[in-house]
Amino acid sequence: MVIASCIFANRIMKVASSIIVSTYNRPDALRKCVESIFLQKTLPQEIVIADDGSGKETERLVTELKATSPVKLIHVWQEDKGYQLAMIRNRSFAAAAGPYLIQIDGDLILEKHFLKDHLAMAKPGTFVGGTRAMMDEELTGMVLRGEISNEEIPNYKEHITLRSNIIRSGILRRIVYLYQRHKRNYKYVFGCNMAFWKRDLLMVNGYDESFRGWGKEDNELTVRMQNAGLKLRFMKFGGVVYHLHHKVADLSFMPQNEEKLNETIQKGVTFAPSGIRNYLQDQKT
Repeated sequence: MVIASCIFANRIMKVASSIIVSTYNRPDALRKCVESIFLQKTLPQEIVIADDGSGKETERLVTELKATSPVKLIHVWQEDKGYQLAMIRNRSFAAAAGPYLIQIDGDLILEKHFLKDHLAMAKPGTFVGGTRAMMDEELTGMVLRGEISNEEIPNYKEHITLRSNIIRSGILRRIVYLYQRHKRNYKYVFGCNMAFWKRDLLMVNGYDESFRGWGKEDNELTVRMQNAGLKLRFMKFGGVVYHLHHKVADLSFMPQNEEKLNETIQKGVTFAPSGIRNYLQDQKT
């Protein structure tokens, strides 16, 4: 269900954006994701594929997508040495040209107003956390096989969980923002749908690369940004994304990642010891 609204239309900032798309060896999902970017009502300045070591099939796909992309598309790749999402995101942040960075995962289908909604939320001194709706395995297969279009996905509600997250309404979005604006709900941030000013990421040094395995690196970044004085803005009822089904992630690193997060909270940490600044020199050479 998509409810049209123009309540934020006159507030969209005139700012160039880069959309960062993280991926690892799932080219079928990446194709659908990037094609949904091509169909946006408001296009980004560029698309940056943040590739954590995918193989040749993904490389061939990116070459194909470059040939049809309506905007600049770049491929930032690193050698496969296990799950290093924090590192590849930092590399991609450093490579991105836009002052405003919108971060997604490569297994999302974006509703056509996704970027427009994010730019409407862009405000200096803030960063944004969005939501996602989850598709089951059956609906995911239908989408990947091309049996239904992106716009038809909301018609299959029985195959979608977190269904409130498919609603797009400027009025409801504003109500949620007014209710949440003084809260520090870092627990409800999802790295698959976030947006930041690049200068703010540089200030806190991006993701902490000491995180290994899945979990909590997004929450820890959120806490550091808040510790540095930036305000978290939640976007619900806008920036709609549909998450393709996949197997549950390996949670074996979760205890030590939780420990790192708690240390950041308790000590008021603002700066990652190893982060985005590792790669700034690469952009000068």
